[in-house]
Amino acid sequence: MSVKTLKDLPGLKDENIPELESIGIKNVSELKEAIFDSVKVKEVIKNLSGVGPKTVENWKKVLQEAAPAEKPADKPADKPTGKPAEKPSKKPETVVVEEPEETEIVESGEYVAKAKPELSDETADALAVRAIISGRRPAFKRQEWHRYSKLGEKWRKPKGIHSKMKRRLKRRSPMVDIGFRGPVSVRGLHPSGFQEVLIYNVDGLEGIDPKVQAVRIGATVGTKKRIAIEDRAAELGIRVLNRMV
Repeated sequence: MSVKTLKDLPGLKDENIPELESIGIKNVSELKEAIFDSVKVKEVIKNLSGVGPKTVENWKKVLQEAAPAEKPADKPADKPTGKPAEKPSKKPETVVVEEPEETEIVESGEYVAKAKPELSDETADALAVRAIISGRRPAFKRQEWHRYSKLGEKWRKPKGIHSKMKRRLKRRSPMVDIGFRGPVSVRGLHPSGFQEVLIYNVDGLEGIDPKVQAVRIGATVGTKKRIAIEDRAAELGIRVLNRMV
């Protein structure tokens, strides 16, 4: 897979390009250097919305495959004895001209990056660790979910003294265990790092700290009141997690 521009990377959205430019990454080569740097890759995950460690690992594989492999130099063939050795003919040297990398220019007023929380280095690292743990966490399904469709897949703790799943025998579905939880310091935070606050009217925006808190509008709020809340939140610089547009 050839990667010439940032848009060619799988999982990269248009809204991520201005976010990359805000941290000084404008082309594919600069992004490649950043994701292979153990320090800069954390900054990339922290600033890009909707991009986690899995997406970054996929980018590493794509960029490694896209790099051209060096071909070994051809060795001259041995000539049979008894004949005069022929002089090797000089081949014309090939000059490789590097093409300028394409950069996408985003017009002003076309897109505004979403607000980001002010996180400490410890919190950002804990969020990255939580994303990795969430990616490898199995799907917990209730006992006999595959046999009776009326049970559904929602988790229920197995009961009964004869339950093989409860006794944790082999080839049984995994059970919920405390070891599957993420770091305590970021437990309950939004994936972006914000603390969620549920509101139902414009007055609920009072007292919100836009640096560490974001609001989520209740499901029962009507369209008229929702528009008023979003307009007021934009004036205060507060991020709304479930905007209509």
